[in-house]
Amino acid sequence: MRPFISNIMFCLAFLLMLSMSAAAMPAITCHCFTERSFNPSQPALADPYFLATIQNSFFAVLFNVDKKMIVMKKQKGISSDDLWIAYWVGMKAGLSAEGLLQTRQVKESWREVLSPFAIPGKVLGDLFIREMKGEGSSFRLAEMAVDELLLSKKLIGEAELRALRKAGATHQELIIALLIAGKTSQSATQHYFTVKKGQKSWGGLLQEAKIGSTQIQNEISAMLRDRTR
Repeated sequence: MRPFISNIMFCLAFLLMLSMSAAAMPAITCHCFTERSFNPSQPALADPYFLATIQNSFFAVLFNVDKKMIVMKKQKGISSDDLWIAYWVGMKAGLSAEGLLQTRQVKESWREVLSPFAIPGKVLGDLFIREMKGEGSSFRLAEMAVDELLLSKKLIGEAELRALRKAGATHQELIIALLIAGKTSQSATQHYFTVKKGQKSWGGLLQEAKIGSTQIQNEISAMLRDRTR
């Protein structure tokens, strides 16, 4: 019986080691979408792809970076929230976004990353500084950064943005709704609730607005250019 018990103990120890190793590994975000085109018979099937690629395209145009670089960083485990924070803070404060991201990988919070720079409130906003010093989550700091960008680029009004956030709109949903709204006679709010109520899919709305996958980057560039004139 002893060899049998020893084998069981060995297997348990091996499984424990595997679970510990898995826990220590950084989270990997998969961007390998199997569905990348609108299918009328399954209208929402490609929505995850549309939401992700439009956010990545918006980010790439806004910060003048390569979209492939964004995808690669996410695949390596860097969160979308940390990307938004690093590039927004870098743009506002004149700091290296890449340097901030590297520091973030070895620090517990954005407070630890940013506090040494003593960035004044007038640069990032008093609310952001207060949230950051209070050890606000990356989710909340990224939300504040994205909201500031959407407002400063005049892509949406403050009241509409506040209402959509209260309704649960994500960064991805806000950006795709604004893109479609710019090509139609309906507002971002109308498009958002049309999808949330299950009346249409994001892919279906993109098709109705005549925004093809190959046109997304150009459409986003045009949207930002038109609103900042």
